[in-house]
Amino acid sequence: MEKTLDKFVDRLIKAKLGARSGPCFPLMGGQDDRIVWNRKADETRILEKVFDGLHINSLSFLRPIEPYTSIIAFLAKKALESDGTISPKDCETRTFLHDLPVIDEFNPDKIIQILKKRKSVIVAPKTTGTKEIGPAIIAHGTVSPEQGFVTISSVCFACFIKFFTDYLEALQKGIATDSDHHLFDAAIPHLGTVRKKMPNLMKGPFQNEENVYSAVIEAGFKTVEYGLVDSFFGNVSYLWNHTLYISQTGSSLDELAGCIDPVPLDGSTSAGITASSELSAHMEIIQRTDCTAILHGHPKFSVILSMDCDPVEKAACDFSDQCHIKCPKKRFADGIPIVPGEVGTGPFGLCNTLPLALEKNNSAIVYGHGLFTIGKNDFSQAFASLLSVEHACQRLYFEKIKQLRKNL
Repeated sequence: MEKTLDKFVDRLIKAKLGARSGPCFPLMGGQDDRIVWNRKADETRILEKVFDGLHINSLSFLRPIEPYTSIIAFLAKKALESDGTISPKDCETRTFLHDLPVIDEFNPDKIIQILKKRKSVIVAPKTTGTKEIGPAIIAHGTVSPEQGFVTISSVCFACFIKFFTDYLEALQKGIATDSDHHLFDAAIPHLGTVRKKMPNLMKGPFQNEENVYSAVIEAGFKTVEYGLVDSFFGNVSYLWNHTLYISQTGSSLDELAGCIDPVPLDGSTSAGITASSELSAHMEIIQRTDCTAILHGHPKFSVILSMDCDPVEKAACDFSDQCHIKCPKKRFADGIPIVPGEVGTGPFGLCNTLPLALEKNNSAIVYGHGLFTIGKNDFSQAFASLLSVEHACQRLYFEKIKQLRKNL
């Protein structure tokens, strides 16, 4: 258990959500023959009471580093002034988290009450004397500490998307406050930039199945390493010998060895039963384009811009509550098409909206979800598109902000 805890603590730190020391050092505990923790901490006294009140095998606790500290603190305080929840509109929150409950104190009974119904709870920041204790995210796992890592990563991602989306919309409506401006300006130095230099990926076309597996594993690993996903969400596939080699559902993109399903295009086996939930979209993309490689990541500013909509048009839209699946308008971000759609094969499934967009483009953004890119022969073109589109979206976002603030 100790090694497992350390593994996911390290992943939170590598994802730039936590720190190696100080109050932002992730804290994880797991149920073995006793409860074990990755480090000593005052918080374990309360968290062990949470273990007693839930049927779980692990707990994860994180006070995130900047800019997440300030962003989550800001959103948590606003939540406590309303219904006690943060409600991001990105796809992962809608399908995985639903909403983000906030409590006003680090209290075991309040934590237990929330975690009986939700995967996470946010403890709002607290001021003690002249010192403010930053917000904390608590998540549980019923099978593995990996669940807590995924949930905390998703909470940080969702809050990031919500703040920057809300700030753009507030500027467009002319209702941005001094607090909004201050937090935005304070967050900028902590954002960093997307790496520009392309990794040296395997060159195709590949001649054998072993090389295909290696190429898929490498592409997934680099997508995570370059920060183009939320925790490990996303998927990757490659077509070879009339078979689509695709990452399994729930698999970690940076640990795909043994987690790739070979799915024949003719459906002659049931291999696809454990494949990515977006298998149907990948299959349709392969049928409609001449690509062999597909990459799907969740780069932050691509997701943010996908939800950018003129407030006046949005107010008059008949689909404003279902724009993620029914938006009728042709929308673009720096020339890249933005399409609605949901995971699966229903009438609004990605398999019906995404492939059409990729017939004429090598990239497409799904509303509130992420970016899909395609390439021929190998993953080089698809990966380069992931990088270039995210760079373009980040640039475009800040250009919009600059112009709107100039007009204040």
